[in-house]
Amino acid sequence: MAELHVNYEQQPEYPLEKIENPNAQLDWRIEKMKLSKDKRRIVYNDFLTLDGVPAEAFEYRLGNRSALEWVIDQYQVTTDKRSGIVNDPQYIVRLIGQVITVSLETMKVVRGLPDLGIEEVKQEQGE
Repeated sequence: MAELHVNYEQQPEYPLEKIENPNAQLDWRIEKMKLSKDKRRIVYNDFLTLDGVPAEAFEYRLGNRSALEWVIDQYQVTTDKRSGIVNDPQYIVRLIGQVITVSLETMKVVRGLPDLGIEEVKQEQGE
């Protein structure tokens, strides 16, 4: 699992459908992504929507939200004030696919772990 997490940027992208809005200008810039109400789509911007997000991708959590929700909330195209370098907006689309893959694979590993019997111990101790 460490290999999966340390090298998350080398993981294959989960195959999301990229839906381009024909009425919007080709644009990779992003101000703020958002999830559809059913969490199957990520509205990247007016031009691009990513469809086919598996529900299981939200099971791997970092604190109170999933890794995918963290990426959606935190990532946007920015320009470094000192260098003027603009981060690669297509990187964000790739990252979303890679985070979904890592989340799904992590949950496969977690589900495969043996039961530690912690709930049984708590019940025996009256907790």
